[in-house]
Amino acid sequence: MGQRDRMFKVLVVGDATVGKTSLVQRYANDSFNRHYKSTVGVDFALKVVQWSESETVRLQLWDIAGQERFTSMTRLYYREASACVVMFDVTNSSTFSNSHKWKQDLDSKLVLPDGSPVPCLLLANKCDLSPWAVSREEIDRFSKENGFSGWVETSVKENKNISEAMRVLIEKMMSSCTGDGSSASAGTGDYINIKDTSPPGWACC
Repeated sequence: MGQRDRMFKVLVVGDATVGKTSLVQRYANDSFNRHYKSTVGVDFALKVVQWSESETVRLQLWDIAGQERFTSMTRLYYREASACVVMFDVTNSSTFSNSHKWKQDLDSKLVLPDGSPVPCLLLANKCDLSPWAVSREEIDRFSKENGFSGWVETSVKENKNISEAMRVLIEKMMSSCTGDGSSASAGTGDYINIKDTSPPGWACC
């Protein structure tokens, strides 16, 4: 059996300074810099994952500037995306409440070819900091009410749950494109316990 190559476009959205650029750089290049400049417009990175012996996944990561929600450009950026990540800072309650606007914007402009919503993870970033401005119960309820595929607490700085969360997203995209996407894109919104999601033999290059 030959090698199969899949390309997915993944949007990374959320307010400015929540850690989107850091997430993309950490995941794509395994680097972290606390002094990133604010993204203007959109930035890109490519991540190649050896998904199985016969399948390679290429992720185009679109890091969309935090202020872009207020422009008409997002429709252009969102086109043909397979999944998205909405990110907020657990120590900043306004970035959490604005996640609702980001998700609404995505849902109004982007659906899968079959008309269902794209898989979308909610990332509660900077989980290494305290105090949190929102409770886990609030995040859980918000994730379920707004049709997210689930939510994960992450720390880009400490590299906590970054590749694991993205692997969950890839799984949802893979099942969407193999025809059993009805369950993949349906948003249960549950907290994703990373420890329970590791398939045997999974490897990332």
